[in-house]
Amino acid sequence: MSLKFSHQLWRRYVSLFILFCVALPTISAVTHYSIPEEMEEGSVVANLAADLGLDAKALGPRKMRLDVIANKRYLEINKDTGELFIAEKIDREYLCNSKNPSCFLKMDVTIENPIRLFNIEVEIMDINDNAPHFRRDTMHLDISESTPSGERFSLTNAVDPDFGSNSVKTYHLSESEHFDIEIQTGRDGSKFADLILKKALDREKQALHKLILTAADGGVPTRTGTANIVVRVLDINDNAPTFLKESFKIYLMENSPIGSLVIKLNATDLDEGANSDIVYSYSLYTSEKTQNMFTLNPDNGEIRVKEMINYEDFKIYDMEVIATDKGPNSLSGQCKLTILVTDMNDNHPEISIKSFQSPIKENAPVDTVIAVVSVSDKDSGDNGIVDLHIHDNLPFKLRESSDTYFELIVSEPLDREKVPEYDITFTVTDRGFPPLSDNETMTLELLDVNDNVPQFPQSFYTIRVMENNAPGALLSSLTAFDPDLHENQYLVYFILEKEIANTSMSMLFSINPENGNLYALKTFDYEIEKEFLFHIEARDSGVPPLSSNVTVHIIIVDQNDNTPVIVSPWRAHGSVVEEKIPRSTDKGSLVAKVIAIDTDSVQNSRITYQFLQVTDATLFSLDQYNGEIRTMRMFSYRDPRHQRLVVVAKDNGQPALSATVTINLSTVETAVKAYSDMTDVPLEYDIFSDLNLYLVIGLGSVSFLLLITILVTIVLKCQKPKPSKAAPPCRNSLISERNSTIADSTLVSNDAYWYSLFLAETRKGKLVVRQPVPKGSRYIVSSLPRSTGMTETSDSAASTLQVGEWGSLN
Repeated sequence: MSLKFSHQLWRRYVSLFILFCVALPTISAVTHYSIPEEMEEGSVVANLAADLGLDAKALGPRKMRLDVIANKRYLEINKDTGELFIAEKIDREYLCNSKNPSCFLKMDVTIENPIRLFNIEVEIMDINDNAPHFRRDTMHLDISESTPSGERFSLTNAVDPDFGSNSVKTYHLSESEHFDIEIQTGRDGSKFADLILKKALDREKQALHKLILTAADGGVPTRTGTANIVVRVLDINDNAPTFLKESFKIYLMENSPIGSLVIKLNATDLDEGANSDIVYSYSLYTSEKTQNMFTLNPDNGEIRVKEMINYEDFKIYDMEVIATDKGPNSLSGQCKLTILVTDMNDNHPEISIKSFQSPIKENAPVDTVIAVVSVSDKDSGDNGIVDLHIHDNLPFKLRESSDTYFELIVSEPLDREKVPEYDITFTVTDRGFPPLSDNETMTLELLDVNDNVPQFPQSFYTIRVMENNAPGALLSSLTAFDPDLHENQYLVYFILEKEIANTSMSMLFSINPENGNLYALKTFDYEIEKEFLFHIEARDSGVPPLSSNVTVHIIIVDQNDNTPVIVSPWRAHGSVVEEKIPRSTDKGSLVAKVIAIDTDSVQNSRITYQFLQVTDATLFSLDQYNGEIRTMRMFSYRDPRHQRLVVVAKDNGQPALSATVTINLSTVETAVKAYSDMTDVPLEYDIFSDLNLYLVIGLGSVSFLLLITILVTIVLKCQKPKPSKAAPPCRNSLISERNSTIADSTLVSNDAYWYSLFLAETRKGKLVVRQPVPKGSRYIVSSLPRSTGMTETSDSAASTLQVGEWGSLN
């Protein structure tokens, strides 16, 4: 490629030479232009058409061209306008040598018709487009601290590719106490700087100096370049080792273990390297005795105990230690040490119990003296002063009676039930350092006094007892607690006497005096006795004895032990009742009403009714709560004339008890008189049919006398003494606790249908009985006020239905 390029260049030069020879008469003088470097591309340098006197419009036809004598074409001609312009940026430092004061671009402009040749010379002017720079960014210098002031050190100079005033003109050094610079001019006119030491260095104060050297050119604006100068100060052995203090006073406890560190000396040398390595040694001032008692480590300066130190042998040791460095011309320093041996607290204090009283009663008054204690210590000074104390959480305190004697006294009331005994530890401590102590422990026992009342876990006991209990049955265990001891703790239980209905509680209940077990002495009947309230006392055996009592509430719980009794309809013989009803009875008519009573409690006495057997289940209905039997429809000709109804009355107990009644119904064609007009007034007379007046009067008189006799007999029997005030049940009395209201009902029956509606409630609050009287018998039923229960024992409280049989008349 280079050969081809040389050949083309040769051909070009030959053609130019021929052209030059042909156009020699038309060559004009050299045209000179000056431009700064780094002009922008397209910038116009000059108008050659105007400067050379050419017609700008004829430049194209005359084939104007520019021949550059260089490898790169920096300039071009606009053939339309004849302007010479920048084709590529020109860098003077690249195009010409920076040391050359002038830089030119030479070129030829050729036109034809006729041929003319113009020489163009463009001078490239330098601009300050380059900053000075150093060949090395950091310069390292090693200067000994012994170097005298005024010493000169050469520095690397800065270079600037620009020319003339734009090149390096001066240097600046950052502010320094020890250094300055001096600017020198070389033979070629370049500037360089020397570093001058203006003040002696001290490595121990500053071992490293960092400077900044700045080179500045003369251009406008000024450009600069910097370099770092690092000066390392070399050490010399110019500092002697020194100790923290010139003298040390050390207190050493006697009997310190061998090898114990007394002190570690730390001498320092500001030099470095071997100049700062230190060796420790005793001076001749140190006695041989001292050197035998203590060892000195030459490398680290540790002084340790070599032999056992005894305060009684030597109290003070003096020594002098020298520290020497390892520099070429070694330097040394020294210090003095005074070791003061202090007395050791090597005797324990002693404690002696002179008297001690144990046991004591728990009610011992405050300030009672329990013990006398003496203390002593063989040491002297603070080591011989002792203090005696006990734990703060004890109800005791110490009272000093003399310098060495103390009394232990009671400071708070004692309670054996909380704390039965105390372990009292006497601790004696001296005031030495470290303090020594000794202790002695004594056990103080407390004797019990009867100061606690027996306590029941509860203040009120409710005990439920099922009726029909066995005599002697255990009801409950009422146990009290007494925190006292021995006889003060032994408890005896009593039942506080109380009479109910002339009967003492001790006849009904018994309590074991030793363990508080409560027993029943008899069998209880809920229908007679429902509850008992009395007190039980627990008494200890102390002197004087203390006691407390508790209330006991005995509740008798009902059992289902009474079978329901059917009181309506009335049965003359056995459990079968014969009844007649008209066959024309309407639907919903009341045929019969079964009434049963139960003397148990409300829960057990709730009675329900149901058919046990019925001839035709579609003909009759039974209300399970009030026992009413009603027709569900009218009789038809297909229905049998005789109907059998078996009704069972069952209570609500567990297990349930029951009673049955059989009703044989016969239907008749003839209508019977209905007893629908039953008023709410007590029974004062009875209605009869088909009897003459004489029979009525006679029958009434006999019945009245018989009733009076039966009532007197019953009253005499019921007034006999009973265990409780509750009225006892008897065969001729019926007790009811029901509160439900039984509504009046209309009965459809004939004169032979003798049963009644029992216990009907009237508007006046009385219970009445209305019934037709069967032939040969008469029942008189007394009217009673309504009652809600049998818990009351008053004469008016018992709801008793007394029924007496007059007898049959033949």
